[in-house]
Amino acid sequence: MDPLDILDNLDDIKPVYQPIVSAIRHTVVGYEVLGRCRNEDEWESLGPFFHDQDVPEEFKVEVDQHLLHIALTEMLEAGIDGYLFINRNAKQLMINDGEDLLQLLLDFEEKGFAMNRIVIEVTEHDFDEAFENLNHLLLYYKTFGIQIAVDHVGAKSSNIDRIRQLEPHILKIDTNIIRRQKADGFQDIMHSLSMLARRIGAALLFENIEDNFQLHFAWKHGGRFYQGYYLAKPGFALDGQSVLAVNVTDKISEYIQREKQLVEQRLHHVLNWEQKVKNLLPFWEGTKKADSFIEGLTNDFEEESFRMFICDSDGHQISSNFRKREGQWEIEPDKKGSNWAFRPYFLENTMQMKTWSRGILSEIYSDIETREMIRTFSFPLTEEYFLFIDIRYAFIFENESLLI
Repeated sequence: MDPLDILDNLDDIKPVYQPIVSAIRHTVVGYEVLGRCRNEDEWESLGPFFHDQDVPEEFKVEVDQHLLHIALTEMLEAGIDGYLFINRNAKQLMINDGEDLLQLLLDFEEKGFAMNRIVIEVTEHDFDEAFENLNHLLLYYKTFGIQIAVDHVGAKSSNIDRIRQLEPHILKIDTNIIRRQKADGFQDIMHSLSMLARRIGAALLFENIEDNFQLHFAWKHGGRFYQGYYLAKPGFALDGQSVLAVNVTDKISEYIQREKQLVEQRLHHVLNWEQKVKNLLPFWEGTKKADSFIEGLTNDFEEESFRMFICDSDGHQISSNFRKREGQWEIEPDKKGSNWAFRPYFLENTMQMKTWSRGILSEIYSDIETREMIRTFSFPLTEEYFLFIDIRYAFIFENESLLI
């Protein structure tokens, strides 16, 4: 429709609500407001109107204010608790210094709609222009209790510092990132975003969830909120829990049981490896015969490992590398004397092994030499010397419990 036709027919414009589901309670805890326009007998999305760069921002603000007024009114009249997510781009927010939006919210606060139930969504793209002005306005909004969400997080890694500076309450992550990125790629992105969220105290909201795999992905990666067609499509009614297409509690119960099975299987591997090493501990005769001790282990770790060595508690390698190539173990004496204390968690892990007298399995990481994703099983031979067994990727790939 023509933008002027939309403005002239505001009575034909209504909000629809897409539920947001909590990972904690498994219930609907809020709604995102979207716009629909009646075109004869059909209701069409206002997305093209809001995304059209030729439409003046003032037009968009007028329509958004209309939609928000209806949404606030309907939520109050229906007695619906929870959050109300509203979308605003930077240009819209900066019109009249954002006072129009704030005044509307203040008016409804007097009617009983608490400010901390409002979540203003801005996209990461908005950070490209006039960030300081936008940041100042959003910080001002936050003083009223209004919450801030950043949408499309991860689209531009260069904006991480700006997100940290803004300290939003919620980071929205598009689960389509799973389809667009390679496996290693999205795992790295998710790790970075999870770390960022923890640092700034933000909750993760996964949107555009379209299937069970994506819901599981969101749950597994620490999502506190879920949103998408797999859970519920946008609708005119504030139906709450009744509109959910799946039983979230049942789904998450399945994920928990599956995860527990995988953890149990992974612990079984660790206990098995511990026992193999313990069986040979009586043959440990000190640093001068370290290579002989490792040689005695090669048969027991023929299937799992591709590299083994021994270090002292300061990180000095006191053995050769035992390196498996083309099915044969080779000795690399030139690796003796290397120091690995610079590696993250090396000293912490050795102290834990010394304290608890138990082995440790690392997280998956990329090996500098092979460039493959591996894990390392470490075990305390004594209080001073520690065995490191690198697990090859092929074995990890064949055992799902080791992939997580």
